[in-house]
Amino acid sequence: MGLLPVSKHILPDRWDVIADLIAAARSGRGGAVVVRGEAGIGKTTLLRHALAGQDGVRVLWVNGAEFEADFAYAGVHRLTRPLHDRLGRLPARQGEDLAVAFGLGEGSAPSQFAVALALLGLLSEAASQGPVACVVDDAQWLDRASAQVLAFAARRIDAEPIAIVFGLRDPHGVDELDGLPELALSGLSDQAARDLLASRVPVPLDDQVRERILAEARGNPLALLELPRRLGPAGLAGGFGLPTPASPANRIEQSYRERVSQLSPGARMLLLIAAAEPLGDPGLLWRAADLLGVGSQAGPEAEEEGLIELGGRCRFRHPLVRSAVYAAASIADRRLVHGALAEVTDPGTDPDRRSWHRSQAAPRPDEDVAADLLRSAERARRRGGAAAEAAFLEQAASLTPDPRLRVRRSLAAARAALEAGAFETAVTLVEAAENGPIDDAGRVQAELARGQAAFFGNDAADAVSHLIRAAELDPGRARLYLLDALQAGLVVGRSSPAERTALQAARRAPAAQGERSGADELLDALVAYLDGDLTAVPVLSRLLSDVADPLWTRRLSLAALLAVELWDFALEERLAAHAVAAARTSGALVILPVGLWMQAMAAAQRGDLISASALLSEADGIAKVTGVPVHWYGHLQTAALRGRTAEAKPLIDRVLAESRARRKGWLTATAHSAAAFYANGVADHHAALEWARLALADGDLSTTSLALPELVEAAVRCGQDAVAREAFARLDEHARVAGTDWALGVRAALGALLSHEPEALHAEAVARLAASGMRAWYGRALLHQGVWLRRSGRRREALDALRAAHDLFTTMGAEGFAERARAELAAAGEQAKAATTGVLEALTGQELNIARLVATGATSREVADRLFLSPRTIDAHLRNIFKKLDITSRRQLAEIFAQQSR
Repeated sequence: MGLLPVSKHILPDRWDVIADLIAAARSGRGGAVVVRGEAGIGKTTLLRHALAGQDGVRVLWVNGAEFEADFAYAGVHRLTRPLHDRLGRLPARQGEDLAVAFGLGEGSAPSQFAVALALLGLLSEAASQGPVACVVDDAQWLDRASAQVLAFAARRIDAEPIAIVFGLRDPHGVDELDGLPELALSGLSDQAARDLLASRVPVPLDDQVRERILAEARGNPLALLELPRRLGPAGLAGGFGLPTPASPANRIEQSYRERVSQLSPGARMLLLIAAAEPLGDPGLLWRAADLLGVGSQAGPEAEEEGLIELGGRCRFRHPLVRSAVYAAASIADRRLVHGALAEVTDPGTDPDRRSWHRSQAAPRPDEDVAADLLRSAERARRRGGAAAEAAFLEQAASLTPDPRLRVRRSLAAARAALEAGAFETAVTLVEAAENGPIDDAGRVQAELARGQAAFFGNDAADAVSHLIRAAELDPGRARLYLLDALQAGLVVGRSSPAERTALQAARRAPAAQGERSGADELLDALVAYLDGDLTAVPVLSRLLSDVADPLWTRRLSLAALLAVELWDFALEERLAAHAVAAARTSGALVILPVGLWMQAMAAAQRGDLISASALLSEADGIAKVTGVPVHWYGHLQTAALRGRTAEAKPLIDRVLAESRARRKGWLTATAHSAAAFYANGVADHHAALEWARLALADGDLSTTSLALPELVEAAVRCGQDAVAREAFARLDEHARVAGTDWALGVRAALGALLSHEPEALHAEAVARLAASGMRAWYGRALLHQGVWLRRSGRRREALDALRAAHDLFTTMGAEGFAERARAELAAAGEQAKAATTGVLEALTGQELNIARLVATGATSREVADRLFLSPRTIDAHLRNIFKKLDITSRRQLAEIFAQQSR
């Protein structure tokens, strides 16, 4: 059949992008690009020509198929089929994970992260024999699991001889591919379009027809080739008008429909079989054709029309041919074809595809077919494909004759969709269930599903009402659901109607029945604390101390809020570390980046900006692929401590705008707290005072420890003694009840600013904050102490404290506070160097992440597994890291990080 003859009309710079990518792979540097454009614009032609004649480059090619979008890892399976003989060369666990994901073996369901790492290992293994080019055309039809793991790989091949190219049809989008380099193809120039049209139409064209074709095609090469076919010789010469303008894709598809309609019934049926079976297996195609009585002459007829290639692999000329054929067929013919394909598909080697064809062939609800789909759903779950499981369950529900059973299956499908992060799909499935004979237990499940979809889908306010309704419907578990409602309300913010509604409902919660559980204790203690009862603090602290309790693993946001509110830094770190470890083990796509962001915030509070930046880089990279919205808390804390105006102010403004748009008062309060911290750091105390007041206005959780101290210091520096003392009285009460070194150390540091005899308080603050691990506050305590000593005429002691503060701030990269310490040293008569950029600042986020892990003693393989990279990539990055830092060994790298942490 050949390629579309448009290569000479595509601009050379477009070719160069792909050519440069292949050239880079030949030299050992990997990369990826998304080639996007409307249907028929020439994406596939560009890719085929760019890869033609690339001697020594192994090309793996797969076309996304709309009918395969429900099969987990179907796209990756077909892309890597030529490499399956290499699975045995991978580390045992990676080979097993891919085998299970592809349905080639049995075992526990691998996480998508594990599959992504195994895929990277497989591509790396293939690339050890020479450069590899992976082409994923029509990526908009990829199943979600394949899109996620391929996007992971595409972002992690920079040191591998691998090129990955995605072809994406506008206006479709694939969230997982956002952020990758893009090459957007636009229409041909007017002259190029005229040249192409003239080269393909062998008869004289009426001027009016030519101009109408050019106008309708809008530079789309395939449209320029297909539109003249619809007119025929008479139309081309006689000036007959074209149909009403539509999108190029619609016009091209209509052209293909008209061409298909001119074929014999046998050829049309053969094309429909091929359209309904995306694997392109000619054996399967002809077995189904024989079953339906399609004669052998149908194949040559379809090929001669230029619509399909029937060889070792059946391939349509263009994806729009497949959609045109399938859309033009009657429902009866589609069912007939799917029924034939189900008959000829081996139930032993491909049971899921067979059950799917059976479902498409069913003219009415059929419990036998539905049960077959349920078995496919279970297999999808074992392979780790929650999205595929949801799709099979949804189809099973639609084919279930018993209406009550249909409701239960719809709710089960909604649960799987939630696990896959498909929140809109989950809500649609819940709506389907609610339209049936749903019982009280089903209504509870429906409200819970709606609540979870709203909470994780960034509408925590809406989640509150659904969770409260679930509590009303199920008094036996009402307290658990009200706890979740309260968590959602607190995320929205204490000034919101949602939070007030959740708290009122929690106050009215039915009494616990029988022996009180941890959830019962937590609900009562949390309500008491929110109502101002500080005697609840010891109960909350005790419950939080068991970080592995499912009570917290399912309520990570609430746990993080309370740990900071209760001034328990060690607990905050343990909660974050446990969340990350559990997410890595289970492959929880939603939880892992959240846990990493929590760790980053804790690292920033500890004063370890290097680790914070590395963790943020890792979390943001995962979030880009999984679609998890960014949690800004760690970013805010890091930027505030670093103290760079050009970094902190734009970030704070951005987060404030987003928090207001998303109705998240807690996020607004956190941004205000960070702004106050930043302003105090750069000695803009009047601004700090206003930011801190805003942060504390609504009493949101975590502001007691994050904003109240900033208000006290800012008020002292601004000479507002009454404001400072009132704020300190509140801080004093909370800090004494919390009783941690962080709380009592900050209490002592700020109390010293208000005391007429502060010496003992300064000493206590320095000692407690040194023990707390809160290096930023430890440095502030030293700075406060040094200033007081200088003003008291005790210059030598002042210099010791101020030098220590300056060195600490400079080492951690807290430029604002370091400048304050330098100015105080100057006032004491000693000139200190201005804060300088640390040696590690030269590293990129990825390099910083690798360097941090290697410095702990991790091997290249261990770091690769952690960051979903190949060991070869880790080693390549290490060479760059060593060069940038002017070192030659891992031991020296560890020493640099040790110096940074002192």
